[in-house]
Amino acid sequence: MTDQFDVIIIGAGPGGYSTALRAAELGRSTALVERDATVGGTCLNRGCIPTKALVTACHTLDMARRSRELGVDLELAGIDYGRLLDYKNRIVETMVKGLGGLLAHRGVDVVRGEASLRPGMDEAGLHVVDVTAPDGSVRRLAARDVVLATGAHARPLPSAPFSQAVIDSTAALSLDEFPSSATVIGSGAVALEFASIWHSAGCDVTLLMRRDRVLSGWNRRTGMTLTRELRRQGVKVIAHSAVTGIDVGANLGTRVRYTVGDDPQEKAMETELTLVAIGRDPNTGAAWIRDAGVTLDDHGFVVTDAHGGTSVPGVWAVGDITAGPQLAHRAFEQGIVVAESIAGVEPAPSPVDDATIPQVVFSHPEAACVGLTLERAEADPAYVSVQETQYPMLSNSRILMSGGNGALSLVSGCTAADPDTPVVLGVHMVGPNVSEIIAEAEQLVGNRVPVHRAARLVHPHPTVSEALGEALLKADGRPLHTR
Repeated sequence: MTDQFDVIIIGAGPGGYSTALRAAELGRSTALVERDATVGGTCLNRGCIPTKALVTACHTLDMARRSRELGVDLELAGIDYGRLLDYKNRIVETMVKGLGGLLAHRGVDVVRGEASLRPGMDEAGLHVVDVTAPDGSVRRLAARDVVLATGAHARPLPSAPFSQAVIDSTAALSLDEFPSSATVIGSGAVALEFASIWHSAGCDVTLLMRRDRVLSGWNRRTGMTLTRELRRQGVKVIAHSAVTGIDVGANLGTRVRYTVGDDPQEKAMETELTLVAIGRDPNTGAAWIRDAGVTLDDHGFVVTDAHGGTSVPGVWAVGDITAGPQLAHRAFEQGIVVAESIAGVEPAPSPVDDATIPQVVFSHPEAACVGLTLERAEADPAYVSVQETQYPMLSNSRILMSGGNGALSLVSGCTAADPDTPVVLGVHMVGPNVSEIIAEAEQLVGNRVPVHRAARLVHPHPTVSEALGEALLKADGRPLHTR
């Protein structure tokens, strides 16, 4: 017996469940297939949400340590790991239950099991998906449209597979307590967030990175500022390093071997554990994906058109299995676009523009960016008269009160069609709570708002968001509290 739907979605992470919610909202009968026991994918269960819960808790530690400077006498007794994990798990459980309730309210049929898409179509012209449940039973589903949202997994070092002491972010979130010492390999969001969490908790953290700064693909000033701040706080950052191997002791513990720069002399570092955070690879290795005729690129990402359609008619792809920023909020928008494309919404939905996707790192301090860097804007023939405006974050009173530091760079330029009107092309920030103001920058960049108009928007005083307003004034040639 085959159960028929309008849409079948394989994977219940952000890309999958957003597709399901929008498709159901548009009146499409929808099945959402998930092999895990809960919906939400990596983001909700093993990534964004539990990590930020720990970030929130550890910010409390940082504030407690500053209390005497602020005139408040506090005694920091330590960390109750049981209660901390309960807090993290409670946040995740609440979010998962809420999502499950929303899916049920929209009438989405959540099917648990391992899915596989059959090649070709059945006699009715429908795609067929077999779902093998945990008990071994098989349920057959059919639909005209199938959406692939199978997510991604942590990439191991070729020379050191994951183990009890060489871990990925999922294992890091499952620890009963924070390590006393740790090596973190990588310089992206996952590496920096765990380095900040563990350091705040009193862990001796060493960060090994290949380039001269963290976030090497971002604006250079942003990466250099965050690198400096991490070092100032006490994180040991080793630049231009290359890991040659990791030895795991009989009683666990790791010994990381590495070289620095052009020096062939191998160095070594011993810590309680090593977190490898060098990127994530798409979950597209299942034979049925290729057997179904879905085209993959050289890195294993599903090749799609601007609206998420794959090489197979009626088969779509969203989220981390598509090339581009592996971010939940990008996947949300991809899911909405695919659902609306399937439903034939008029006017047709606009494709997701990766250049307007904000990126945030919840390190200490935070980093956030959206749009083009100076170098990328100058290299793009669509823009002329490109310039970068830098704003010193310590000019902002709330940044000064935080005891931290930061940087803000605003990139502007003119289009060939209007060479006399600079528009906002990119915003790059490091500092406390910049995650909460990057959305405003995204609106300016995404809508190509002219600098003179953006600079007329009034920001409340005193707030961190005022830093963006001051940078806009400076870019417009009317600096107020800075030169």
